Amino acid sequence: MRIFLTGGSGYIGRATIAELVRRGHIVEALARSEGSAQAVTAAGAVAVRGGLTDLDVLNHAAVRAEAVIHLAQADSAQTDLAAATAMQDGVGAGTYVHTGGSWVYGDTHGVQDETASWNAPTVVAWRKPVEDQVLARAAEGGRPVIVQPGLLYGGDNRLIDHFFVTPGKLSGAVPYIGDGANRWALVHIDDIATLYAAALSAKAGSVYIGVGESHPRMKEVAEAAARGAGLAGKTVSITLEQARAQMGPIADAFALDQRLTSAKARRELGWAPKHDDPLETFERI
Repeated sequence: MRIFLTGGSGYIGRATIAELVRRGHIVEALARSEGSAQAVTAAGAVAVRGGLTDLDVLNHAAVRAEAVIHLAQADSAQTDLAAATAMQDGVGAGTYVHTGGSWVYGDTHGVQDETASWNAPTVVAWRKPVEDQVLARAAEGGRPVIVQPGLLYGGDNRLIDHFFVTPGKLSGAVPYIGDGANRWALVHIDDIATLYAAALSAKAGSVYIGVGESHPRMKEVAEAAARGAGLAGKTVSITLEQARAQMGPIADAFALDQRLTSAKARRELGWAPKHDDPLETFERI
């Protein structure tokens, strides 16, 4: 299958390209710079020069493709929806896989699935109208699918490394928010890549949460990361107000208490995550 992908030079993108190529797909990937072009080429894709605001580039690449996977992070709801619309117009009846996120469900108060009500923190609240319009294309003959990854780990850890591990190395102790008792819905980068590949065969209008079975507490992750960073497990509690000052609005997302299930993806797509011990992975950072 010929697939067009955005965000290919990023954390999820490189892993997803590698998985798609491993499965025998031909991948074209958007690249807004020479560095990005080199990264997607190294991962196994053909670079398509342009950015998310280059709607003609997105549309024409989608026309050439049999399916589209949109992984790039937009800077606004307007940019994301415009890009999604251009690519959905281009791919027509081909599968269009859009990236959402698990934070939109807020505190889950127990185990929840894709039927849970949204209670999104401000940092991701903008996703709702975009995803509603993406899914509406199913009624017009399109094949939209949304994947909602949990908090990613593995590889360079991206958000966790940037907001927790790196500051911890500088201060001598990895921070956690409050008492750290809130649970994180985590997913390994390699596992989410296989979910994106599996989602290409999903029914139109499907939504899939992508998380692992283990939901460790925030403090447990901080302790494991502190051991992996050579800090002898040293951690420090910071208040939510301190976290907001240091991290910005994403702090409210990190403070969420979430337990989510990916039973739907396992049942309908045969998705089988291979990584089930995130704490062990953090200890090997």
